[in-house]
Amino acid sequence: MGDTTLPVLLAVLLGALLHAGWNALIKSAPDKALNTALIHGMGTLLAVPLLLFNGPPAAAAWPYLIASTLIHIGYYTALAGAYKHGDLGLTYPLMRGSAPLLVALGSAPLLGERLSPLAWAGVVTICAGVLALGLSSAASGDERRRRKAIRYALLNAVFIAAYTVVDGLGVRANGGAGSYVAALFLLDGLPYLALVLWQRRARLAEVRAYVAERWPMAAGGTAASLGSYGIALWAMMHAPVATVAALRETSVLFAALLGTWLLRERFGWQRAAGTLIIVAGIMALRMG
Repeated sequence: MGDTTLPVLLAVLLGALLHAGWNALIKSAPDKALNTALIHGMGTLLAVPLLLFNGPPAAAAWPYLIASTLIHIGYYTALAGAYKHGDLGLTYPLMRGSAPLLVALGSAPLLGERLSPLAWAGVVTICAGVLALGLSSAASGDERRRRKAIRYALLNAVFIAAYTVVDGLGVRANGGAGSYVAALFLLDGLPYLALVLWQRRARLAEVRAYVAERWPMAAGGTAASLGSYGIALWAMMHAPVATVAALRETSVLFAALLGTWLLRERFGWQRAAGTLIIVAGIMALRMG
């Protein structure tokens, strides 16, 4: 990344902070699946005025939007499976730390992007730091459930890498991020919201009460989620997708810092080491 991409780097780090923020909201929720569905379902309400303001996406972008929507259904399903069987501290870093490396491996054949050796070092270093940071808090628990959680998490890393590459191509085909991210949020939240409501169809009164209580907090998560991914898609037009993907996963670092600051979680030497590794990776990307 050259000197001209400093605004891109700072923007993606801001997006990572937003991503950590809305994931912290989900983590604190009593019903994580419903809270996830509520946050992304409310995204459709923000997407409509954004579409009216930006106009519809270009025709060339629609195949990517449809593909990304289908991939996101798999992503939400694997996410629920990972959180069902494993701790957030184990599954989240595995998902977010593995995906950028997969994106980097696919960048040359799929996107025609070739990273410099120093940029490659930055991607690998950030992935290592993310994994070290998250796995430092992994709970032992039931080993069988832990293995199942790891399988779900690694499967989800594939989904994350897939939609990252698809959306990187799609936003470029669209010629801009505004209408693309608005259309994506319009399409993305509805299938998962419908699935969660169908699973709770026998207790819709409880769902209505939960939504009435949680929607103000979920609205903040919706804005953070849309802002986070909107920044990422904008950045993909100005920097290599693999670089953006790696920087975006510094959200795990922000999540650890928020946990220490707000939840009084112990930081520890392993988290400190992971933090330093991530910082070193960011510096390598900045110079690469």
